[in-house]
Amino acid sequence: MQKCLSNILRLPSSIRSQYASQLFQRPHPSDETVIGAAKLCSRGRIASKSVRQSRAFTTSTPRYAQISKLALSELERRISNIPIERFRNFCIVAHVDHGKSTLSDRLLELTGTIEKGGNKQILDKLDVERERGITVKAQTCSMIYNFEGEDYLLHLVDTPGHVDFRAEVSRSYASCGGALLLVDASQGVQAQTVANFYLAFSQGLTLVPVVNKVDLPSADAPRALEQMESAFELPPENAVLVSAKTGLNVEAILPNVIRQIPCPVGDHKKPLRLLLVDSWYDNYKGVILLVRIFDGQVKAGDHVVSFATGIKYFVGEVGMMYPDQTPQTVLRAGQVGYIYFNPGMKKSAEALSGDTFTTVGSEKLVEPYPGFEEPKSMVFVAAFPVDQGDHGHLEESINQIVLNDRSVTLQKESSEALGAGWRLGFLGTLHCSVFEDRLRQEHGASIIITPPSVPFKVIWNDGREQIIKNPAEFPDADEQKQKIAELQEPYVSATITFPEEYLGKIIELCESNRGVQKELTFFTSTQVILKYDLPLAQLVDDFFGKLKGATKGYASLDYEDAGFRRSSIIKLQLLVNKVPVDAVSRVVHTSQVERLGRQWVTKFKEHVDRQMFEVIIQATAGRRIVARETIKPFRKDVLAKLHASDIGRRRKLLDKQKEGRKKLKAVGNITIEHTAFQKFLAK
Repeated sequence: MQKCLSNILRLPSSIRSQYASQLFQRPHPSDETVIGAAKLCSRGRIASKSVRQSRAFTTSTPRYAQISKLALSELERRISNIPIERFRNFCIVAHVDHGKSTLSDRLLELTGTIEKGGNKQILDKLDVERERGITVKAQTCSMIYNFEGEDYLLHLVDTPGHVDFRAEVSRSYASCGGALLLVDASQGVQAQTVANFYLAFSQGLTLVPVVNKVDLPSADAPRALEQMESAFELPPENAVLVSAKTGLNVEAILPNVIRQIPCPVGDHKKPLRLLLVDSWYDNYKGVILLVRIFDGQVKAGDHVVSFATGIKYFVGEVGMMYPDQTPQTVLRAGQVGYIYFNPGMKKSAEALSGDTFTTVGSEKLVEPYPGFEEPKSMVFVAAFPVDQGDHGHLEESINQIVLNDRSVTLQKESSEALGAGWRLGFLGTLHCSVFEDRLRQEHGASIIITPPSVPFKVIWNDGREQIIKNPAEFPDADEQKQKIAELQEPYVSATITFPEEYLGKIIELCESNRGVQKELTFFTSTQVILKYDLPLAQLVDDFFGKLKGATKGYASLDYEDAGFRRSSIIKLQLLVNKVPVDAVSRVVHTSQVERLGRQWVTKFKEHVDRQMFEVIIQATAGRRIVARETIKPFRKDVLAKLHASDIGRRRKLLDKQKEGRKKLKAVGNITIEHTAFQKFLAK
């Protein structure tokens, strides 16, 4: 049996799966068969489906438990025999939609970690990731790969490509020794490829160039290789040309990873030094931590302490993602895995990304790892329930998502027009849109979200600086204005890549959005890289949508924070019968005031019902009225009963009606339906 098994284990996973199925179909499998089946299971879980459907599972559940336990111990035995020199930690970095998640699936299938043809996008765990085809959360998975007769433990991180989730990417790099730099053969190097390359290069990662989608009719692999060489100085001979969708040449990637990417450095005999890379919340286990072990080892029952908070915990379980949480007895130096505590960590606020943990008593022997910079919220929106009766459910839903996304800031807010709500801070507009989608899909929430605003800085005459995140708090009273030395707004340094035929349109778009040109480079004969400094307020006002429209979808955009700069800004407000509507106010540049003011009053007039008296809608900037619309009142014909009356009688009735209207206007409050605000604030 043993000799037979050793021969089977050398076969491809699909054939091994058939053998496992046959073993399980035996009516009374012997212990030797059970152990053999367990070993087959441990080769990447290829027999999991066979196990579920087998007679051994349906007729003997304890036997199945025995098989699972043996499979797990066999997996652990293989891992324990792999020295740190045969560990490889790597991630995939690329522009959004260049095929990272599909390539991850192929690599997991190749190593037998998942079954072929199963669930696609295995590392995209959120519904919104699958629906939009983007990665939002950096997801991880370990694989065992047999190369030249020896087992290697590979740890893969699938990182987001979009600029809004840059914090996820930089945290992932800390746990890796190298990266696959993935480029689409048809699109070539894009803005986020450039940005993610420099981020990886600054962290000292070894880069393996991979050109994907070579099977497309529009693919131009030589051009992509030429761009990678000229932009990043990556030699074309090191590149691997693949099609992740069809699986073409994917098997050539892992040997390149083993040869080119260095093994992690660490000593499992030293005191524990553990870096917290990411965390997520589980209703039963509390906060689960994704960790990278730099030195020492950690196992269940260890007493550990956080350097950042000083709180001590007892480790409840350790394990690795294979591809789901798989418990292990111990995690050693060089490995990436998960841990949770017993009793569990209750608050996500205690799990600070970039924190270092060590064993209690070893605090003075261990140097804490330099932490990550916490991401700052740059886009703020106010969120209100459509029906105030749903406030409790919506609050619970928001809190649950915030538990797993620490980059969202949250504070309570109330509005006379829309009731109780929250002010939410995000990294960017896509981050905000994804959060909104998750609320609707995962929690069935009905929500009104105000247009995005950005923070502003006020420098007072006494030198004090204040960041204003809510337009309602913007100082626009006369006595406050006299105390202000300077107003500043945030700018970003934007990198746009596009075909050169759209150069004129893009320069026109950037100039009309108050941009300042910094650099113009002809990357190849047909591709242009343009760098502009843009106000963040213009960027969040659907700049990306306008850019895609102007270039038929061919342009790509990346940006990074460029600090605050002096600006001429003012608060624009909407007034209804001279009363400010608190839900609708925005801080804008003085050049935008009249255009936005006219848009607001015209749009709001469409959604407000006529009253018994005149309704005046105004947009004001400071004391100046920039736009006005009037809704005429309902009018009763008070002269209907008069026939051949004299002019004095007519005038008396009309004057009496006018007086009545004045009284009604003085005591009558205008009633604006809730739906009017929903329609006005709708995108």
